[in-house]
Amino acid sequence: MKVSIRQLGPGMIQQMQHPCNDCKGSGETINDKDRCPQCKGEKVVQEKKVLDVVVEKGMQNSQKITFPGEADEAPDCITGDIVFVLQQKEHPKFKRKGDDLFLEHTLSLTEALCGFQFVLTHLDGRQLLIKSNAGEVVKPDQFKAINDEGMPMYQRPFMRGKLYIHFNVDFPDSLTPEQCKAMEAILPPRNRSQLTDMELDECEETTLHDVNIEEEMRRKQAQAQEAYEEDEDMHGGAQRVQCAQQ
Repeated sequence: MKVSIRQLGPGMIQQMQHPCNDCKGSGETINDKDRCPQCKGEKVVQEKKVLDVVVEKGMQNSQKITFPGEADEAPDCITGDIVFVLQQKEHPKFKRKGDDLFLEHTLSLTEALCGFQFVLTHLDGRQLLIKSNAGEVVKPDQFKAINDEGMPMYQRPFMRGKLYIHFNVDFPDSLTPEQCKAMEAILPPRNRSQLTDMELDECEETTLHDVNIEEEMRRKQAQAQEAYEEDEDMHGGAQRVQCAQQ
């Protein structure tokens, strides 16, 4: 280290300490004639190296691939590692959860009741024929699974997870009276009310209307927050008046 002393005024001295310019605080210098022409006495040289990052089948998101001792080197220091962290890109159709894959598929009401089949292009380009069993009815929000069609398992590439298909059913917006009669002829009978005509006459008739439940909840939450703030203002004002009277 280098110590500098400076006179600031009568009886005032400033002392400063800073690293030596020649050795940069290392306590060692190399004569110009003895310096390596390549590193110029710095003991390290710049080098370009190509690292091959091998992503094995089944590796997970945020999994690390480490190259030991490949980080920047410095004299008298242990060289660190270069660590690559995998970032998995989102797929527009498939969603990955561990070793399993999830897929959304929408069926028409006819397909859900009478059977369906469709061709699915898998991630590796294979064409899979997906079809229902004879007489099977698929309910809305139902899941079905296909074994060994998920992601390959890490370090066990010949084993795979499952492919889960989440089925949505697209219902028609309305039916004509003729369609209703045709449907009633083949579907199980409706669950009609057990009330008598006299009892039905005493009931008040209601009207159902469509609603966006998410928007409705947001509106109610905003109204509740506004009422809470108004209540806080009223109580705060009363408290301030009471303090002024004291």
